[in-house]
Amino acid sequence: MLITLIRGATLLAAALLPSVHAAAAGPELKAGVFDPPRMAPAFTLPGSDGTDLALADHRGKVVLLGFGFSTCPDVCPTTLLTLAAARRQLGALAGDVQVLYVTVDPERDDAERLRRYLAVFDPSFLGATGTDEQLRAVRADYGIMARKVLGAGDDYQVAHSAFVYLIDRQGRLRALMPYGHDAADFVHDVRILLAEP
Repeated sequence: MLITLIRGATLLAAALLPSVHAAAAGPELKAGVFDPPRMAPAFTLPGSDGTDLALADHRGKVVLLGFGFSTCPDVCPTTLLTLAAARRQLGALAGDVQVLYVTVDPERDDAERLRRYLAVFDPSFLGATGTDEQLRAVRADYGIMARKVLGAGDDYQVAHSAFVYLIDRQGRLRALMPYGHDAADFVHDVRILLAEP
């Protein structure tokens, strides 16, 4: 049921982004593109490395921006495994790519917990947390849905949008990769973005 909620959330969020569509000219990305590209909404949040994580600090790299949480049973670890595999496949180019993962569960995901969680996939991955208010603002800017789903007792999961934004070296939103794409699709698109002047 949780996967159904997440896929439904992805469809809902995608509906909020009408400018995302298939590329019309030039090398085609596997992800849906933003046409025209626009600046990615800026944010600064407490980072998993103990410092403030500002999106602007990663200009010059291609940023893969996702949203999730450390106790996610399936979609988040699958996405992070895919992104880690893509970085490995990029070889020497991986240094020009930064994965940023913003929690949708600040109640449980403090900076240290995110650091430990993300390091399991790739120690270069950076996470961001913050207050409910800070994170709601970032989610609103990016069209991300997140909703707590209560379980037994005090347990809960978070149904959330499950796609990854591709942000180019200039800090522009270029594409949106839906959940379920494999590492090769990310590698394909990242190579195109890295080759741009």
